[in-house]
Amino acid sequence: MPNDPLVLAGKAVATAVKDGLKDRIEKLAAQGIVPGLTVILVGEDPGSQSYVRSKERQSGQLGFKSEVIRLPAATGESEVLDLVEHLNLDETVHGILVQLPLPRHIDSQKVIETIHPDKDVDGFHPVSMGKLVLGLDGFVPCTPAGIVEMIKYYEIETSGKHLVVVGRSNIVGKPMANLMLQKTKHANCTVTLCHTGTPDMGVFTRMADILVVAAGVPQYVGPDMVKDGAVVIDVGINRIDAPDSEKGYRIVGDVDYEAVAPKVSAITPVPGGVGLMTVAMLLSNTVKSAEKRLK
Repeated sequence: MPNDPLVLAGKAVATAVKDGLKDRIEKLAAQGIVPGLTVILVGEDPGSQSYVRSKERQSGQLGFKSEVIRLPAATGESEVLDLVEHLNLDETVHGILVQLPLPRHIDSQKVIETIHPDKDVDGFHPVSMGKLVLGLDGFVPCTPAGIVEMIKYYEIETSGKHLVVVGRSNIVGKPMANLMLQKTKHANCTVTLCHTGTPDMGVFTRMADILVVAAGVPQYVGPDMVKDGAVVIDVGINRIDAPDSEKGYRIVGDVDYEAVAPKVSAITPVPGGVGLMTVAMLLSNTVKSAEKRLK
């Protein structure tokens, strides 16, 4: 019999996260501190432009000192590195985010490593990643952190469950796997990490109690790859042609939502799911950085 799955909508969770930040921001303000977030955007990538506007709008709504530094695509690597070093020394800036992807002539990893770990609110610095692996307190990459918040909000049982991650990026796959194997509440999973080198992916995805898909391939996961009653978390955001729509395209995830939903117990929609959590967790990391500075 087809299920009527729980839809794991991101809007309610993101709102709860941001509401929870308000008291903390007020306490910082009483000490004369305003959380400061500076975003560096190099080039004109449409997806990046949209994402940065969302960050700018939402941080402003919470009363952040928010700044976006927009640079032309031809900006040299040394100029970007010098700018990051300048922001490292600015005591009013608690979070530095360099929007990815960067133009090809700029070494993204070098830029990430130049950001001071105390201001690495994206959670991509090797120090942040190392702390995550070791289970130490630090900045967690925003998308995996947002997924954990969704798991908490919807009270999804994780302890002892088999969690399968599809995708091994430094942004989602690797940190997600490491987060969920930690011996903590809302984690403590048995974790399998699949990727492009995994033969017969379905063998592993069909074993998943919780399936996190960050493959970067539109509607890659169909019902034949999912176990009955699984929880499916779709990280993908893909634009596909849709001549019958007003825009000429539509946004889909890495999971074939319409086909998979009747088979599972819970699933995230795209759009309206995980994507809404990323900015919320960036704001949370920035407040955390400001609090650390106060201490």
